Amino acid sequence: MAKVLLVTIALAVTLLACGSGPTTSSAKSATQVQADLYAIDQIEVTWHRASSTKDLDLMMSLWADNATFTVGLQTLTGKAAIRDFFATKAAPFRAGNHWVSDTPAYKVKATVDGDQGTLYFECHYIDVATRVVKSVVGADMKVARIGGRWLITNSVSATPVWGA
Repeated sequence: MAKVLLVTIALAVTLLACGSGPTTSSAKSATQVQADLYAIDQIEVTWHRASSTKDLDLMMSLWADNATFTVGLQTLTGKAAIRDFFATKAAPFRAGNHWVSDTPAYKVKATVDGDQGTLYFECHYIDVATRVVKSVVGADMKVARIGGRWLITNSVSATPVWGA
């Protein structure tokens, strides 16, 4: 019995020693950064799903309560104002427009620094029937981890410069 106890203690000490070095901490940190970048990228994925299906609730799930959204010369503040924009003015959400939204992968850029980050992507809105690109819009965002979720805190929308 004492031999089993000694082997168990030796195994426990060995396992603890292997997992306590700086490499493990660094690996955990790198893994967390990758997980955060993936979660931030999912904002872009969800944005396109929401705009392609005209799902206003899904679109609004991406925004922090006190977010700002600058479109043209107008800055909207708070989810209610942003929701109203998508419901009444945003072309992809208009009843007569049957568009799918897409972003070329090379036009997505994300950064993360702790609980803050940035996200840039372009929306290429394509008419389903004609397969013609109807609109191209860039979204330059600040994002934050709020309540365990990555949300948009600030977004500026503009027509991107082709070839940039």
